[in-house]
Amino acid sequence: MNIGIAIKTIRTHFGISQEDLSLKTGISQTSISQIENGLKNPSKRTIKKICDVFQIPEAIVYIIGVDHSDVPESRKKIFDQLFPQIKELAIQIIGNRKSKLIQGNQN
Repeated sequence: MNIGIAIKTIRTHFGISQEDLSLKTGISQTSISQIENGLKNPSKRTIKKICDVFQIPEAIVYIIGVDHSDVPESRKKIFDQLFPQIKELAIQIIGNRKSKLIQGNQN
């Protein structure tokens, strides 16, 4: 599982910098960088703070963070068939949240 890549994917999808995410979450920019680069594992509390900023369910981070190596050999075939659609759905949810946040900021 690569939570760091998931967080970076979400952050960049929303178009905000590590520094902006740091200011919005109270998590240092250095910590965010270390998480995104796989040097540090985020706590559940950290993941919650990040998800709160983006107004997305925490499950989205875990879905995007799933790696092929996380799946047992006996389940890889079904994983390969289903996971691309599941991941795409998670990314669509992010896109929908981004649109709502942008619309909310314009009012």
